[in-house]
Amino acid sequence: MTTNYEHHEYDVLIIGAGGAGLRAAIEAKQRGLKVGIITKSLLGKAHTVMAEGGMAAAMGNVYPEDNWKVHFRDTMRGGKYLNNYRMAELHAKEAPQRVWELEQWGALFDRTKDGKILQRDFGGHRYARLAHVGDRTGLELIRTLQQKVVSMGTDVFMECKVLQLVHDASGRVAGCVAYWRANGEFVTFSAKAVILATGGAGKSWKFTSNSWEGTGDGHAMALWAGAKLIDMECIQFHPTGMVWPLSVRGLLVTEGVRGDGGVLRNSNGERFMFNYVADMFRAETADSEAEADRWYDDHAAGRRPPELLPRDEVARAINAEVKAGRGSPHGGVFLDIGSRRTPEFIRRRLPSMYHQFMELAGVDITKEAMEIGPTCHYIMGGVQVDAETAATAVAGLFAAGEVAGGMHGANRLGGNSLSDLIVFGKRAGEGAADYVEGFQGSSDLDRAEVESAIAEALAPFERESGENPYDIQRDLQEMMQANVGIIRTGAELEFANAELDKFAERVANIKVSGGRAYNPGWNLATDLPSMITVSRTTTRGALERKESRGGHTRDDFPKTDAEFGTFNFAHQMTQGGTWQSSITTERSTLLELPAELKAILEEAN
Repeated sequence: MTTNYEHHEYDVLIIGAGGAGLRAAIEAKQRGLKVGIITKSLLGKAHTVMAEGGMAAAMGNVYPEDNWKVHFRDTMRGGKYLNNYRMAELHAKEAPQRVWELEQWGALFDRTKDGKILQRDFGGHRYARLAHVGDRTGLELIRTLQQKVVSMGTDVFMECKVLQLVHDASGRVAGCVAYWRANGEFVTFSAKAVILATGGAGKSWKFTSNSWEGTGDGHAMALWAGAKLIDMECIQFHPTGMVWPLSVRGLLVTEGVRGDGGVLRNSNGERFMFNYVADMFRAETADSEAEADRWYDDHAAGRRPPELLPRDEVARAINAEVKAGRGSPHGGVFLDIGSRRTPEFIRRRLPSMYHQFMELAGVDITKEAMEIGPTCHYIMGGVQVDAETAATAVAGLFAAGEVAGGMHGANRLGGNSLSDLIVFGKRAGEGAADYVEGFQGSSDLDRAEVESAIAEALAPFERESGENPYDIQRDLQEMMQANVGIIRTGAELEFANAELDKFAERVANIKVSGGRAYNPGWNLATDLPSMITVSRTTTRGALERKESRGGHTRDDFPKTDAEFGTFNFAHQMTQGGTWQSSITTERSTLLELPAELKAILEEAN
């Protein structure tokens, strides 16, 4: 029997309140549309705030010779050419305008001596191009966009967990079904267009920089609704997460530490990254410590120290040092900036890092080295979207930010995430607004889909016995970390693939006690189907990609294979499927590069 629930109707509904969701809301609201935002957590709490180092944009404020073409080339090279070239092109061209726009809305960026927005060095970028606010850039981005959204009178629904996207009778995505975390009551939303901006999926791994929200909800819901996921095997393990104490293991240490002069050393005190400079980067990388120091001090154009190689390269080097027995006491390596910069410089440029280590680890980074190691940080894979509009393969559904795939290819350059959010957040808002303006029909939700999602969410309360969701989460994280981590083998991936079938059976047998109001066990029980879905597509893609490329490393296929650089692995379910439905995987051919862009990539510098 159908039950009436609290219900809200919008022209554009945005799921997620990070940088991409907020920027999309601004764009749609400026078009005069009725816009609603749903956030699983609290407004201002999005994972965007963890992006501390800066946002990449070729404004040329430090190096006048920097331009969109160099930024495009860096992004494609960093992504090992698995990127959607059009997304990388649009991002490089439009990022500067989006940063200046933030400045107009009140963002307080650090400044050069002549008053321009200061830009810092980051891994994989030829020139210093990250606009920043100390090491709190993500927080400033959220503060600025949030203030703009609220001032426009946009409706925001906080602590609201979306269970599933819902179609209308024609198969178009027409809204969603959710519940309030505060009281457990269900609520439905209908809309002419829905934008997913739900962020990442790192909580399926044991060591991660992601907070509790990062369970891959948007990735999974898009797949269940009929959209495609691409590049899910490409997981970025950020080189520098805290490794001690255990209570904060995985917490991000911004790349800004290395951008401002920090160096990596092993237990022998050796600056080991010089041993891992790949040939393809050697022409652009300082070849000696003395030369690297001069680069830091004098900014010799186009030369970078090896600590600022792309993140996948640095993470693998750290992993190799630890495996060779040259790691720190707690299983990482040392990141040293205290011997290279003054205490005043460190406290001014890296205030959050200074506070983080002092308060959480009892380490004064102006005097002591930090113990760091790779941590699951970002998923390059996501929903396959149109570069121009952010539209998915399902009518009425759009996606932007980390939940969307294609922009970063096999590996994301540091700083590209924040500018990705605002470039494609804006485009998603535009695409959804255009769709709404041409929309004909109703936004009636399929009540059978709503009732089915609610019944599944309530099932754990009705079982007389079953598993504890926390036991399943712990076991899943350990299994994924051990078998689908930074270095992979075919045997481990086959094992993981089989284990995930067992995990699906366990999730279908969860027992939850207590009431529905602020019940963390129930909240986790509703997250686990998404975590299983993301883990399955990641493992499936990693099995199929028999090569090493970017954030995907196969120990049994250590080299890059040119053939695998011509397509993405795309995953899909039958429209209207559930998290237990079968997933099909196929090759999706990459767009062919136009001659003028190919010429940019072939330039030597």
